[in-house]
Amino acid sequence: MKKHHELIMTSTHDPEYLPLVIERAVGVWLVDVDENVYLDFTSSVAVNNLGYPTHPDVARAVSEQLSILAHAAGTDFYNPYQVSLAELLVSIAPGGFGKKVFFSNSGTEANEAAIKIARYSTNRKYFLSFIGSFHGRTMGSLGLTASKPVHKKRFYMWMPGVFHVPYPNPYRNPWGIDGYEHPDELVGRVLDYIEYWVFEHQVPADEVAAIFFEPIQGEGGYVVPPRNFFQQLKKLADKYGILLADDEVQMGMGRTGKMFAVEHFGVSPDIITLAKALGAGVIPLGATIFRKDLDPEPGAHSNTFGGHALAAVAAIKSIEITGKLLPHVAELEKLFFERLAPLKEKYPKVGDVRGLGLAWGIEFVKDRRTKEHDAKTRNRVVYEALRRGLVLLGCGKSSIRLIPPLVITEEQAKIGLDIFEEAVKAAH
Repeated sequence: MKKHHELIMTSTHDPEYLPLVIERAVGVWLVDVDENVYLDFTSSVAVNNLGYPTHPDVARAVSEQLSILAHAAGTDFYNPYQVSLAELLVSIAPGGFGKKVFFSNSGTEANEAAIKIARYSTNRKYFLSFIGSFHGRTMGSLGLTASKPVHKKRFYMWMPGVFHVPYPNPYRNPWGIDGYEHPDELVGRVLDYIEYWVFEHQVPADEVAAIFFEPIQGEGGYVVPPRNFFQQLKKLADKYGILLADDEVQMGMGRTGKMFAVEHFGVSPDIITLAKALGAGVIPLGATIFRKDLDPEPGAHSNTFGGHALAAVAAIKSIEITGKLLPHVAELEKLFFERLAPLKEKYPKVGDVRGLGLAWGIEFVKDRRTKEHDAKTRNRVVYEALRRGLVLLGCGKSSIRLIPPLVITEEQAKIGLDIFEEAVKAAH
């Protein structure tokens, strides 16, 4: 750990609450340099959805491909592996319209491509994004991000032209609405805010290129909006000819029990971005899926490594395996709900529990009435869980995300949930 901090640019490590040095991993288990074994409820930030070190079918496919072709510039030459992956993504992405794909190396790159596609195709300047959103840390996507001030500290100016609006967070929103009891009222307030406070006061609607969103906000706290929100948002976007750009980087690839999280909400975005688990924890890979009619002219955007053969083969196998796991994830959702929901009644600092599939957020507060964030208790839960053999990650200002690999068994999930409650109790 000392050498790490001496040699490596460190942006998120917390040695006080998460002093974990991982040497190897197998299945859903992490092993540190002292041979301690931990159950993983992080999937390495939603990357190792298929477990560790990687799914054997993915490893086999990648190993075979290494002896054939690892990289040939897919942006200058043609390779069949890239085309096969694009064909597969187009076939499973929501929406009946024709689509194309741009490949990159990460989620922030996928969103940078989405920004350029939206601007180029509409010839409009501006974007809307949501407070609490996370779309990356490069200078374009950073303009869209609005989850923590530290992401933007000392980096101005990032991409200009982004207007941030409240996200329909049922638990915590500017109007004090209980969005679980009154979802329609909450959705209405957000849409009214966009139309009145943004379009009538700050920016012409006909100059907005796209609205970027996460179906479930990730770094913002694993916030699940009311189920009808995106349908209503699409109506508003269509009214003004604005594109919808869906960031599935953390929630896509089966995390919520569907291949794309937006499928829970019944809309077809114009642009979809993927990364993280797409490469099965083996190859960094991002993808931007978009309506065919939005395609910029040749040379308008490109990169070096996007869609190389090795990444394409890993992703094809990853999608195939993930598709078979979706019923399993949906089944485990019931277990997580049954075990996590009662924590709100048992422990006074648990303010909210929300989630879908194997994506759950638990928010900690100092007082349920004031909802003041309690990061100290959240961090203590992370530490107490680690001491008991469970690895967790925080998110938002005072939340913890529970995102185990999709291959976790019911028995393993119960072990993790038992430890999690023990840690919550100890922190209290």
